[in-house]
Amino acid sequence: MNMRLYLLSKFSQAVVTIFIVLIINFFLFRVMPGDPVRVLIRSPRISAETLARLRERFGLDESLLTQFWVYLRDLFTLDLGSSFNYRQPVLDVILERVPATLLLVGTATLLSIVLGISLGVLLAWKRGTRIDVGGLALSLILYAMPTFWVGIIMLMVFAVYWNIFPLWGMGVPGAIYQTFWAELLSRLHHLFLPVLTFTLILVGEYALIMRSSLLEVLHEDYMLTARAKGVSATELLRRHALPNALLPMVTLIAINLGFIIGGAIQIETVFSWPGLGRLMFSALTDRDYPVLQGLFLFITICVILANLGADIIYRYIDPRVKA
Repeated sequence: MNMRLYLLSKFSQAVVTIFIVLIINFFLFRVMPGDPVRVLIRSPRISAETLARLRERFGLDESLLTQFWVYLRDLFTLDLGSSFNYRQPVLDVILERVPATLLLVGTATLLSIVLGISLGVLLAWKRGTRIDVGGLALSLILYAMPTFWVGIIMLMVFAVYWNIFPLWGMGVPGAIYQTFWAELLSRLHHLFLPVLTFTLILVGEYALIMRSSLLEVLHEDYMLTARAKGVSATELLRRHALPNALLPMVTLIAINLGFIIGGAIQIETVFSWPGLGRLMFSALTDRDYPVLQGLFLFITICVILANLGADIIYRYIDPRVKA
């Protein structure tokens, strides 16, 4: 299969998947318990006429099929509806939170990939030693720890007991910074604990997968042949083992990038980080269906595009896929 047909096939699968997701995206939140208008207007004295007008305003008085048709029609103009809670277009609400999530997720992802791959390589190369046993135990513990629990521990230790880092937020509310560097230091100060928590959660998974993949490669026949030819250990690891061991990591990183772009809901909630994860939590609590639909669609597209990117990269780095 040539490259053009390969890309066409993958894009077609992505389009079909997105359409199926659109159907699930719309009907999933409609079957959730609770009336969004009642959640929005909590006054017990509100009249039935007022409730009816609000449902009509938000299009909730129409049938589900009519609402679904309107939803599909508006999507083609990037109109995701208006937020029940924020009284703003959903797209504006989401785009406002994207930079904060990208800052948190991007920084933590880069650190976790570098540290996880390095640790996995070290453990595989030192297999059976105390370094391997200790590193493997640490990786398993980090991988198994609940995200919210790690975040709470970080807050208790570094923000409450030691009072080194702030408890919440992305910056000091209402602060006026004299220089760019002062603002940057403040942002980094608030960013440290969420990034540290996110990195610890991800690094264990990357280390375990990298160790397993590298051990499998090291026992391949061509590796034994390279050793027999007198290839040095460093050259063997750098030129022969690592490129092949990184193949499973490409898939894992691509999948994780797609999912975590939606924001680590637990981390952003614990640290009150104003990103997509906290937005999703508040929208779920407030039954803000348009925002939930927009976020779900946004995250799904990110996951699909990440997998599509992984498929394309795989074709270039793995000759077996091209064959």
